[in-house]
Amino acid sequence: MALTRWPLLLLTLGLGLAGAQETLEEVPLQQDFDAQKTEGHWLALQLAATHPGLVSPDDPLRLSLHSIRATDQGGLDFLLFWMGQGVCQGLNVTVHPTGLRGQYQGTFEAVGRVLVRVVGTDYESLLLHVRVEQDAETNALWALLARAAPGDPEWLGRFQAYVQQFHLQKVPVFNGNGQCPPPDAWVKP
Repeated sequence: MALTRWPLLLLTLGLGLAGAQETLEEVPLQQDFDAQKTEGHWLALQLAATHPGLVSPDDPLRLSLHSIRATDQGGLDFLLFWMGQGVCQGLNVTVHPTGLRGQYQGTFEAVGRVLVRVVGTDYESLLLHVRVEQDAETNALWALLARAAPGDPEWLGRFQAYVQQFHLQKVPVFNGNGQCPPPDAWVKP
């Protein structure tokens, strides 16, 4: 009798974990966010994802965030860079306001739709939720950024609480050594 209950228990557990991915309504949004105050260089201190296989420590192309810039239209430019086969390449990703302060979206051919939510910031630390929708698949990345390492322990605690709440998996962080990208890497969109 007890053995016949195992399949039902496993099915219930599986459905519970599948439903653990956050909905946008569950992700906080900092309503008084000021994009201008986030301009400048940032370090990624912690990352977590709904699917940890998206970021592999063995991947030869390691993507890093260099800096953020506010656009004249109220959006955000993220300067990302990666080092692959000894060559540094930069990439600007621009997201535009959605009408909710602290929420931005963009569309990219190779990636699909990207939605960025500012969960919280004191402008020395920044907690972001990035949702990538491609075809029928949705993946989320949570990032704790800081202007300097090691960062504020209070913000690390907030980040870890979200990791537990949404059953996220921590993923490796790749911060560049300062040699990449070159100073003229910003490309005007």
